[in-house]
Amino acid sequence: MIITLDSCKDLNDNELVIRSLENLDYFSCLFLRYEPELLRYIQRISGIDTEESQDILQESFIKIWRNLNEFDKSLKLSSWIYRIVHNETVSFIRKKKSFGKDNILNVELYRNILREDDEPVDDKEERINNTVGVLDHLPFKYKEVLILKFLERKSYEEISDILKIPEGTVAIRINRAKKVFRKLAEKS
Repeated sequence: MIITLDSCKDLNDNELVIRSLENLDYFSCLFLRYEPELLRYIQRISGIDTEESQDILQESFIKIWRNLNEFDKSLKLSSWIYRIVHNETVSFIRKKKSFGKDNILNVELYRNILREDDEPVDDKEERINNTVGVLDHLPFKYKEVLILKFLERKSYEEISDILKIPEGTVAIRINRAKKVFRKLAEKS
């Protein structure tokens, strides 16, 4: 059975989960719905290139499919999916570092990821350069909450679900991350 994009648009996330469990073709709707933002998220928190990001995303969607039966419908699907992608990305980063394959941050990639709105490139370039430099020097636990909150525009509740930490901890980490970010930005 071939699923059209129009039939996907009319279904909410929970309906797509139910239909995906009944018919594998509907799983492509979930992939198409979440692929662009998840790929961007992977690149933002890891600074890796598109090819490796796509590998992580593919592995993540395999895990999503394998665990779709266990999805708790009381949670938001996007938070559950982000959690799986987050875990896969962190695992990839750890493996890469443990084998000594970690490269210097791809600054050009970060520039392209941060340059999303219609602001002229020249006006944004200095701010992007500063942001990239500061993000690169932040501890990972601060980097991830800032990216989720300000670049991915997730709520405290969604960040809590993604990182599996209490909302109060999310608020504290964001506050501390902003302070560290500010200090690092002032130094550079």
